[in-house]
Amino acid sequence: MNTENTAKKDERNLYLKNEDLDAAVEKYLALLSFDATEKKSHFLAVTESQGWVTKEPVFARISSPYYNASAMDGICVDAMAMIDVDERHPQILVKEKDFNFVDTGDVIADPYNAVIMIEDVVIKDDKQVSINAPVALWQHVRPIGEDIVAGELIIPAFHRIRPMDIGALLAGGITEIEVMERPKVGIIPTGTELVEAGEPMSAGKIVDSNTHMFAGLVKEYGGQPNRYPTVRDDYDLIKKAIAKAADENDVVLISAGSSAGTEDYTRKLIAELGEVVVHGVAIKPGKPVVLGIIKGKPVIGIPGYPVSAYFIFESFVKPIILAFNHQTFNKGVSIKAVLSKRLMSSLKYLEFVRMKCGRVNDTFVATPLDRGAGVTMSLVNADGILKIPKNVEGYDAGDVVEIVLMRPQEEIENTLVSIGSHDVLMDIVANIIHKNRKIMSLSSTHVGSLGGIMAIKKGECHIAPVHLLDKETGVYNCSYLKRYLEKEDAVLIKGVKRTQGMMISKGNPKNIRGIEDLTRDDISFVNRQRGSGTRVLLDFLLKKNAIEPTTILGYTREMNTHMMVASAVKSDSCDVGMGVLSAANMMDLDFIPIGDEEYDFIVLKKNLNDPRIQIFISVLKSHEFAEALNQLGGYGIENPGAIVEV
Repeated sequence: MNTENTAKKDERNLYLKNEDLDAAVEKYLALLSFDATEKKSHFLAVTESQGWVTKEPVFARISSPYYNASAMDGICVDAMAMIDVDERHPQILVKEKDFNFVDTGDVIADPYNAVIMIEDVVIKDDKQVSINAPVALWQHVRPIGEDIVAGELIIPAFHRIRPMDIGALLAGGITEIEVMERPKVGIIPTGTELVEAGEPMSAGKIVDSNTHMFAGLVKEYGGQPNRYPTVRDDYDLIKKAIAKAADENDVVLISAGSSAGTEDYTRKLIAELGEVVVHGVAIKPGKPVVLGIIKGKPVIGIPGYPVSAYFIFESFVKPIILAFNHQTFNKGVSIKAVLSKRLMSSLKYLEFVRMKCGRVNDTFVATPLDRGAGVTMSLVNADGILKIPKNVEGYDAGDVVEIVLMRPQEEIENTLVSIGSHDVLMDIVANIIHKNRKIMSLSSTHVGSLGGIMAIKKGECHIAPVHLLDKETGVYNCSYLKRYLEKEDAVLIKGVKRTQGMMISKGNPKNIRGIEDLTRDDISFVNRQRGSGTRVLLDFLLKKNAIEPTTILGYTREMNTHMMVASAVKSDSCDVGMGVLSAANMMDLDFIPIGDEEYDFIVLKKNLNDPRIQIFISVLKSHEFAEALNQLGGYGIENPGAIVEV
């Protein structure tokens, strides 16, 4: 790298200002030109026009129907000749003299001006019928232009074409339509660490997923994505890429490099090539966004963390694409929901929290997902977004909050809400339900067994997976129902037996043999969160073996799921972790079994007949579920789905 480039690299960016989101959006859009009348357009076959935006209003060329048409199967008659007909004075009609048979859609022409439904006709023979009720003029006849009249407006200018619009256009005789060119959105991935999906991975490399997400969102909102090859962290190379993209597109997105590090060049380059309007917005996640203008075109530097990237796209890029297409920005459908746990927030930022939602009895319940800016799966699993305003410290459990939905409300209402202990079998159940029972889905949030009991007690979920050992009796789960849920009249749905133990690296390089090895100076451990059944089991074993938790390196390091523990062991960030055999098998780890436990599901007795719970029970009893567990290994299936009252 040359001296000038090295100097540029050594400089650290400073945020210009952390502006409020709404003010930043308004300020930025005000500086951009979205005159739709100046946009280029082209003609497109109506049958290929879905999702495109009309350039001009479209008027019908022909009427629909194009002729007077029968609206029913029956006979066509002259209504004026039927005036005196009633039950006391039926009339015999002769085919081709007084009537003709017609089907729905047939032409009604002189001398006929009405249709009698076939159900109201008494057929005498092939030539004669009888009627016994008067006939109104033009009854059951669709007149010319009943749907569309030639010359009337079908759809206006700047209208995004929907499937029903296509039907109306074709019915009105329109086969070709003028549509606006979609805004071209150039997408530049930057970062020496980036690789394409499927390429060999190594430490320090990251799969470029963000720009493919951007491309999909651009298409969804009516733009044309133009994704460029990845540019490594080189000032001059990125500068050339931005300049090229600004020449070739209406909007430019630069992925990563928008923060304040020594290799975050986006702000400097936009300033050098054009103008920086905003650097830094008071939102979380997504703070280090760069909003710029080059050659009159919006150029946006987007943070590299996937969740931050998504919210910046939704907040800034979406309204820009919609504005190019003369469309209105819709903030989405929202519901009121009860918050299941306390949420604290910084006073400095508007925070977007991903939420799982479900309807329990007559109340929507919302549970926060992982809040990390790099947790892509929190977007995949989210049902909606809770916005915690700037200058608000957060919300308490039980508060009613507004959730902007990311899924249809009907899906959320048909969701079985599970809050409690984690096991990979919940993913299996969810998949079987989704595959075989499209009327409902399973939402599973992992807060530990005790957290699940509290969620049942507060009416925040339908079922709570638990595996809690009674240290006195050695029996799982039953005593906890008596202790915490006796007034609620809860029962157990029997689940499975599973093997708990110690997950270790393949080949057991540290020669770990049992619980007593956790105190060794050369052994690092990773724990489950407080309240989890695995944590309760570990503490029971430590007490039994007279081991002080403070003597274990990593005892206070917590993970929320068995798979996270297994991943930590697999990645060598620890030597050992407690978990289930199935998770160890999935991550190809060695395993030291400690014992079997019972993984069951708490449900209120009054909810047992809920169709969602009945479907859940049927899945537990299914052959498909048993086969899936057999493939994973580490499970015992005795009487799943049985109801146990304690």
